[in-house]
Amino acid sequence: MTNSVVTGGELPGRALPDMSDRQFQRWVSLLEARTGMNMPRARRSFLVTNVALRMREVGFDDYDAYYEYLTSGLNGRLEWTHLVDRLTVHETRFFRDERALRLLTSGILPELVRRPGWDGDINVWSVGCSSGEEAYTLAMVVDAFARSTDSSLRFGITGTDISLRALATARAAVYSARAIQRIPDDMRVEYCEPAGPGRARIKRALRRRVAFALMNILDVNTAAPRRMDVIYCQNLLIYFAQARRLKIVDGLARHLRPGGVLILGAGEMLHWRSPDVVRVANDHDVLAYRRLAE
Repeated sequence: MTNSVVTGGELPGRALPDMSDRQFQRWVSLLEARTGMNMPRARRSFLVTNVALRMREVGFDDYDAYYEYLTSGLNGRLEWTHLVDRLTVHETRFFRDERALRLLTSGILPELVRRPGWDGDINVWSVGCSSGEEAYTLAMVVDAFARSTDSSLRFGITGTDISLRALATARAAVYSARAIQRIPDDMRVEYCEPAGPGRARIKRALRRRVAFALMNILDVNTAAPRRMDVIYCQNLLIYFAQARRLKIVDGLARHLRPGGVLILGAGEMLHWRSPDVVRVANDHDVLAYRRLAE
């Protein structure tokens, strides 16, 4: 699932068609069923605008006809991937939550490499990675930790998202000069290189550590276990109803190796309990849970 919010916009010079209450509820139900995202009535105008923009682009003038197209056949399934991009904007940035990153560097990673029987690998999952800034941030942090400890640590970062367009940007790894200003100076020198006027690219050595894949977060409970050491899921759950959040977090916990840590956004999951995890005490006010030994 994309780290996303619903946005708006209008076709210049053309009035958007009206959407009835029945049609609105139908689209809300489809969005929730396919992505899990909760669409409150206050965002009705955003949903209407973006559905109308996309359906006009593909030659539809009627919401019901476009809905039927989306929900039948292979072409409809392909079209859905484009509409999802219309309905979501990828709100992310480098080094977004410094407290969580400090906990990762000072607490979680040192504990992981001290585990009895540690095999030398650290696998990290960025859930709802959007256009890749979070995944590359995690790669920089883990690589810097490995360098500072002179360890034989091997690591890989996996970023997943529901948006094909966001994943294409992530794989290209080219960002604006303004975007990379949030990267600490020493890391910006180490991990970034010029990519044309006002642009920078993540260096190949770090890009090789990061893989991106299409994934709907609703599939987290049925996907084969990934056996991750760190799962990073921040600023994503806020777009889901409480019951859906609980199912998602239960599913994410399944993918942790014993001793692995799930890091969530502050306030996103206050009342979650699981017999398989324990809350990680820390001075950074970060919401994190460690998987117990099997």
